[in-house]
Amino acid sequence: MRSSWKQIWPPIVAVVFFLAVWQLAVSFFDIEKWILPSPRDIGHEFAGNPAGIWDHTLATLKLTLIGFPIGTGVGLVVALLLHLMPWAKRAFYPLLILSQNVPSIALGPLLVIWFGFGLLPKMVLITLVCFFPVAVAAMGGLAQSDRVMLNYMKMAGASKWQIFTKLELPHSLPAIFSGVKISATYAVMGAVVAEWIGADKGIGYYMQLQKSAYRTDRMFVAIVIVVLLSLVLFAIIALLEKWLVRWKPRRNP
Repeated sequence: MRSSWKQIWPPIVAVVFFLAVWQLAVSFFDIEKWILPSPRDIGHEFAGNPAGIWDHTLATLKLTLIGFPIGTGVGLVVALLLHLMPWAKRAFYPLLILSQNVPSIALGPLLVIWFGFGLLPKMVLITLVCFFPVAVAAMGGLAQSDRVMLNYMKMAGASKWQIFTKLELPHSLPAIFSGVKISATYAVMGAVVAEWIGADKGIGYYMQLQKSAYRTDRMFVAIVIVVLLSLVLFAIIALLEKWLVRWKPRRNP
């Protein structure tokens, strides 16, 4: 408990200090609310319409929770296939890197043209955003197995499946979880971008409405919600990692 508190209180103090400086700067320089609202203004706006904001938040959360597992699963399958087939890895790995150079916001209109305005283009976009960190991290973890143990298992007559399940997969779990945690934060942003494509509810849709109305305070409310959703999803994955990868040695702070 004491060790956990030592890790938690520094970022809490940093956030409180940042908000205090923000509030004082807005008040001291008398900055207009439509240019830069203060944290107090943002809090008042959130408290003034919690039900409407909550509906948009639930829509984005639902989209995230559908797309994130799909993107993670695709990333793991791609990593496994490329790991088991080195020739395919040499052929397709550069294409994976090139696929991430195309901005997701640029793919949105194309996905709408190809798949319409339903759920499918949104899922495709979130999958494209999420699968790459998982695939790269998983391939790196699978390729960094203990060579001494690998040679020993081969000499002992272990099959490829035994080597994979007993050595490569367990050894790669920390790297896989690192990729999944990155993908979790990308999933929320991918859901918001997907809602910009075409939706009638969600944080992305909410941000579009407030941008047109020049409601900067509500834009900041949406940003705070996106950040909180990303942090919660990241924390859940981190707790799952701590529960599954119990053999991982702890680092001294």
